[in-house]
Amino acid sequence: MYTLGINAVFHDSAACLIKDGQLIAAAEEERFTHFKHGKRPVPFSTWELPFHAIDYCLCIADIHVNDLEHVAYSFDPYLLVGEQYRDKSTIEIPFENNGKIDNNDWLNVWDPLFLSSIINARAQLNDGYPHHLQKRFIGANIKPEQWHYVEHHLAHAASAFNCSPFDEAAVMTVDGRGELATTTYNFGSGQQLTRIGQVNMPHSLGLLYEQVTTHLGFLHSSDEYKVMALASYGNTDFVKDFREMISLSANGQYTITNQNFTERFGPQRLRHHEFTAHHFNIAHSLQLVLEETLLDITSWLQKETGSANLCMAGGVALNCVANARIRDAKAFNNIWGQPASGDDGTALGAALWIDAQQRKSNEREFVMDHAYLGPEYNDDEIEKFMKWSKVPYRRMENIAEETAEVLAQDKIIGWYQNRMEFDPRALGNRSILASPINPEMQARLNEVKDREDFRPVAPVVLEEEAANWFESAEYSPFMLFIYDVKADKADRIPAVRHTDGTARIQTVNEQQNKKYYDLLKAFYRKIGVPVLINTSFNTLGKPIVCTPRDAIECFWSSPFDALVIGSFIIEKNADINSNPDIQTTTITQQMPESAAVAVTE
Repeated sequence: MYTLGINAVFHDSAACLIKDGQLIAAAEEERFTHFKHGKRPVPFSTWELPFHAIDYCLCIADIHVNDLEHVAYSFDPYLLVGEQYRDKSTIEIPFENNGKIDNNDWLNVWDPLFLSSIINARAQLNDGYPHHLQKRFIGANIKPEQWHYVEHHLAHAASAFNCSPFDEAAVMTVDGRGELATTTYNFGSGQQLTRIGQVNMPHSLGLLYEQVTTHLGFLHSSDEYKVMALASYGNTDFVKDFREMISLSANGQYTITNQNFTERFGPQRLRHHEFTAHHFNIAHSLQLVLEETLLDITSWLQKETGSANLCMAGGVALNCVANARIRDAKAFNNIWGQPASGDDGTALGAALWIDAQQRKSNEREFVMDHAYLGPEYNDDEIEKFMKWSKVPYRRMENIAEETAEVLAQDKIIGWYQNRMEFDPRALGNRSILASPINPEMQARLNEVKDREDFRPVAPVVLEEEAANWFESAEYSPFMLFIYDVKADKADRIPAVRHTDGTARIQTVNEQQNKKYYDLLKAFYRKIGVPVLINTSFNTLGKPIVCTPRDAIECFWSSPFDALVIGSFIIEKNADINSNPDIQTTTITQQMPESAAVAVTE
């Protein structure tokens, strides 16, 4: 049984495909269209279906859209417009009373159009696909009984629990907003979730963080991780202000008092203007109070459920500093976070939930131990494109050893291998890699990627060596937690040590990603350090690269030193005339199909 999962609300539009309980493909729409977070420059575009990501998922299974048994959409519009409209073919959205919502002050001018688009999403799938993708869509006929709306936070919760390693767990989801809920608490057992409680709009920890993100001159629903990084430079000057905004009560409930940030904190910082200690202190205070609030909530949730395990999803679950505070508080023995905790992951959660319900399965059939679920290109496809584009390259005899040698020379490389990550963070298949030994490397990488200078870079470390370099480090394949750099190792890996002494680590073992693991082992043998810098293969404002064309364009337009792509290496300073192994053949042929995958209308 094939079940397609779709997210096309708010941001991070994505699709995934489940076959009989197993996840076989998942991807974000941005990787194909090149619009960051799936947002085209028009207000309603986020609600367009992720046709390119859907097409990719269908391609992996080699099926047509009509071969799908079910489609799960990670938002239920009828929770807003009213259940009485669910079975009607056409409705007039009653926004003068707003259905079941008594207090609708938080609604905005786009919500009627937003909900109309979602209610008509099945028609979009059947009739609205782009012409150049018609191979897998033409003649589409998804019937009403095949189409399932899944509550947004239920989709988040299922993405966290239904592919976790736990048979039972407490489940917490925290984000900006769903239909009504902004925070939910569930207990998971088998494949089922029981709702314990929820916090509704307009009270939202996620939206509070977004609002401060805007006040600090960043893009909301995009740059919250920058605020998290900025927080390490500040102090607690505004902790009292944020504590006054958030009122906690029993059973995980909280309210947030609307505040005029300009009155409290002064004028909003303009983009590209200088950061001051004032901005650092706002970020630090916000981050600290968020952590305090989540610690109180998780303490209650553990007592309520009695579980030793916690699963987390929602955009706030990408806050690795807060995650580490929850881990270190030890209310729960084990914590698992969904790597695609943003709205992209709701496509996965919706599909897993509907798959389990339709097959009436309560047995766990899938554990998510990696996120390599996107497109891949083999050596033949890569080489064909490099020849077509007249790129000088050479084939490597030993990818790990030769790449490690380049890294040992303090060079920056693009690393492009196997299947793309389904995740906002590169995890070793679409990465920029560098040695962590030179303390100037963090600044060099921020310059290469045109990032703010306060931004840290993250390390990847051999799983078996992690605890020797980072305090109490353990299995952490998804970069969801920070750890302190060990004092006796700090001078050996200064580039990955943030100003507060921490690092957001990724561990890797041979089973998860053999090429990546072998590279780390080779670097360890040469240098004596089992750590590399791993940052995402993209530049400012661009999504992580997907196709060979994306990788090569990004490489040649940025000051990288080398690109390792499949079995090949491209070096900018290579002496073409003196190296007979470098391929420079001029050929005349059509652009290969693999190069055109990401081309849009």
